[in-house]
Amino acid sequence: MEEEPLWPREAGRFVSQRSRDVSVCAEGVRRVAEMLYHLRHSEVLSARGWSLMNTLAPPPGGDAALNWLLVVDTMNFSFWPDNPEKQCEVICRGKTYTGYMALCAAITRALDEGIPITDPVYFSKISLEDLGRVLRSDSEVPMPMLSERHKALTEVGQALLQHSTSFRCFLEPCGNSAFKMVQRVVELLPSYRDEAVFEGRRVALYKRAQILVAEVCCVLEAGGEGSISDMDLLTMFADYRVPQALVHLGVLKYSDELMNTLKKGELLSSGDRREVEIRGCSIDAVEQIKEQLLQLVAEDGEVCHINSALIDFYLWPYAKEHHKEMAHIPIHHTRCIYY
Repeated sequence: MEEEPLWPREAGRFVSQRSRDVSVCAEGVRRVAEMLYHLRHSEVLSARGWSLMNTLAPPPGGDAALNWLLVVDTMNFSFWPDNPEKQCEVICRGKTYTGYMALCAAITRALDEGIPITDPVYFSKISLEDLGRVLRSDSEVPMPMLSERHKALTEVGQALLQHSTSFRCFLEPCGNSAFKMVQRVVELLPSYRDEAVFEGRRVALYKRAQILVAEVCCVLEAGGEGSISDMDLLTMFADYRVPQALVHLGVLKYSDELMNTLKKGELLSSGDRREVEIRGCSIDAVEQIKEQLLQLVAEDGEVCHINSALIDFYLWPYAKEHHKEMAHIPIHHTRCIYY
């Protein structure tokens, strides 16, 4: 029987303990924990923080927001441009968006145009040509990996309809457990099965599955539908932008060899040892930040409900807002469907 993969938290620790080119720096962990400690009562570290970060999402409550999340997160991968000076741009409601937000804008724009892009009956059968129109760019640079996004979206739509009639119904067997939601997503929706082999062990990183579930939890809570019992079991969502922020903040350190490789723009394949180290150490670093943050709060006699997912929801926009300050730190480039 095939060995079960280490789930993200254990996978992050396993990778971090064996990493050669990426290390977690205790001083940086402490400094960021202290920074977040001073923000502990802020909305940016709450379920509402996600809504503040993404104003294009439908309002929390009802099925519309959940279906929107499923469509967006199914195609939430690989937005970095081949040429940093030229990016895919999408104009929605009078504003221009790039990167991940360009995808959000394209889906919301389609809904504004009367295209039922979040209806699984529709998107399970959408043609490549029609999806191309939905994801059309308002610049000369197209949305990357259109064929891969089409394959992922139609596969998810077909799988969803095999097991339910809506994303909410699909999640009902999980009760209010985030862990069970992630399990169900990666079991029944193959494009979310983000795994690698590192030092002979299968490790699960599950970036898209975890961010999907975390956003579902935030939408349900912000919409007054109750909180999820075990959201603290989720880790950060290992992509290419948050690791850059962690290096900038002194939480992660790259070896000179890895830094030079990234500065030269070398493409790392999905599953490459260095790519897994960057992502695995990012997971472990945020877990360490969370533990130190909880300790600081406990010393004040307070109860803290901040988890790794909420920390990620803070770090991702932080990276976008401070992109000029950290432009000298290269992101790693990997073309894949997992992030």
